[in-house]
Amino acid sequence: MATFCVDQGLDILTARLRGVGTEPLHIAWGTGAGTAAATDTSLFTEALTTLAAGTTDHTLGTSSQQTTTTTDDTYRVTGTRTTTSPGVGTVTNAGLFDAASGGLLFMKGDFTGIGLALGDSIAFTFNVQLTN
Repeated sequence: MATFCVDQGLDILTARLRGVGTEPLHIAWGTGAGTAAATDTSLFTEALTTLAAGTTDHTLGTSSQQTTTTTDDTYRVTGTRTTTSPGVGTVTNAGLFDAASGGLLFMKGDFTGIGLALGDSIAFTFNVQLTN
């Protein structure tokens, strides 16, 4: 499994430090194959909650600061996505975006496929730890 704060995620971070831009709170999932890389700008076959291809229904997450090594060194977003009709397929990757639809990819992770049926959910936790 690979998880990255992608290159355009670094753009989001530096913009937020300057007090501009939008917080990356929007969770999306994908159904395609691949290995996440820092240069990625999208998910592998981003999918709607129906699990059909599409980029228009990111799920709003909740952010917090967490302590991993040093006090408040980790940015965390949590949220749950639930399949809607027909909602049958396999999710293989997920990411955080700075918009409810489209937007810039902030971070991305790929994983062993999780088969879902109608009404199934995945609870996601994204952590970005800043180190010095």
